[in-house]
Amino acid sequence: MKPWYEELFSNYARAYDRECFTQGTQQESDFIESEIGADKNVRILDIGCGTGRHAIELARRGYQVTGIDLSANQLACAREKALDAGVQPVFEQRDARSPHFVAAFDLVLMLCEGGFSLMETDAMNFAILENAVRALRPGGKLLFTCLNGLFPLARCVKEFVNAGPSGVHTLDTAFDLSTLRMRSRVDYTDDDGVTRRLETDERHYLPSELTWYMHQLGMRNTSVSGCTVGDFRKCPPTPEHFELLVIAEKARSSSATTCPPRPSRSSRVRSRT
Repeated sequence: MKPWYEELFSNYARAYDRECFTQGTQQESDFIESEIGADKNVRILDIGCGTGRHAIELARRGYQVTGIDLSANQLACAREKALDAGVQPVFEQRDARSPHFVAAFDLVLMLCEGGFSLMETDAMNFAILENAVRALRPGGKLLFTCLNGLFPLARCVKEFVNAGPSGVHTLDTAFDLSTLRMRSRVDYTDDDGVTRRLETDERHYLPSELTWYMHQLGMRNTSVSGCTVGDFRKCPPTPEHFELLVIAEKARSSSATTCPPRPSRSSRVRSRT
């Protein structure tokens, strides 16, 4: 049986592009450009690029962009959209949990979760971060978003479900305070108009966790901000932000440890391998 995220994105490209959380591409790309000083020599890797909305927009602005994703369906849509837009970003099917590029990019993006925080175990999520950092040249930047653990902690489960920016219909949900995982049963309609049901499992992160992960991976000048779709900016994270925005720089030389943190007993018992 496929993991839920593989099942969802096997036939969900067009529907995905209609989701409310995919409508902020222009402003988000403006923010990305501001972070790199609009330097067209910056080579960009977009991890979990999906249908290519950021990769295509940045390529349209003159950047060299490579996008990777696990889903062949999402990548097929990305290539079609790039052709229509008259741009040529490189799209490759890769699993971000496995080593991919080494010191090849000046900027690595993982936006709209981009794989990170969707995996079954903390070790898998950490591997995605580790490989993202490995793909950076010394002095390069990592910019990613993830689910904000402060959001569900400040609400009851019912309020959380009603407030979440999702285009699917949630049937029931449970938030585990010991692992910060949200497990839900959801209905969604795929690109063929067929209604399907999934059991999702998403990890939320606290700002302090993310800062520590960046430190462990040899990153510096880490900032963790509250994140709003289509309105990226550096502002203190609060429980009102559904996502967090993390920006960090790769040290020019580092002896940092890159072993994943030991999972708690509860997460080891619950994790699927």
